[in-house]
Amino acid sequence: MYWYQEDLERLEKEITALKTNPKLIFYGSSTFTLWKELTTVFEEYHPANLGFGGSTLGACTWYFDRVFENIKTPEAIIIYAGENDLGEGRHPEEVILFLENLIHKIRTKYGNIPCSFISIKPSFNRWYLKDSIRFTNTTIQKLLSKDSNFHFIDLFDLMLNNEGTPNPKYYIEDGLHLTPAGYQLWTEILNKHPEIFPLKKLQKM
Repeated sequence: MYWYQEDLERLEKEITALKTNPKLIFYGSSTFTLWKELTTVFEEYHPANLGFGGSTLGACTWYFDRVFENIKTPEAIIIYAGENDLGEGRHPEEVILFLENLIHKIRTKYGNIPCSFISIKPSFNRWYLKDSIRFTNTTIQKLLSKDSNFHFIDLFDLMLNNEGTPNPKYYIEDGLHLTPAGYQLWTEILNKHPEIFPLKKLQKM
């Protein structure tokens, strides 16, 4: 996984430069990395965007200890990953195993803090995997139902058009990553789930 090193080094520098400990962590793949307005949109929660490269859920699990080494107890973590694992040919059951391991790492380090997993999104680029994505999302939802403080945010169907295929207004030309409209939809969805944000909004100085 040497190809993640540059992004991991970037994250380590950004974490070292933080003036305060982040309260809300976004952790996952390039869908977070490319969300440039993320920390502004959720600034009341003192967020940190720890998305890196085209990371897989496997990579997020593997590098969790390194990335979170200097992060004191956050008040919530939101995860988006797994899409790239399927795109690389991994079986949904492997994705589930990675997530189980990641949950264990989070619970071991931070205890029962609120966490959320955003469902794997539909996309033009990965539409040939739609059945695997649906199966993975359903299995993840069942897995998370065993942990009362780990929430599943299902946005798959909300990103489809009336024909039941990915809505083009949400995707840039690569058919994989999101447009501003796509990120606006995600913002609206996240804000409709109060369990994601148990912490009170921090007062602006």
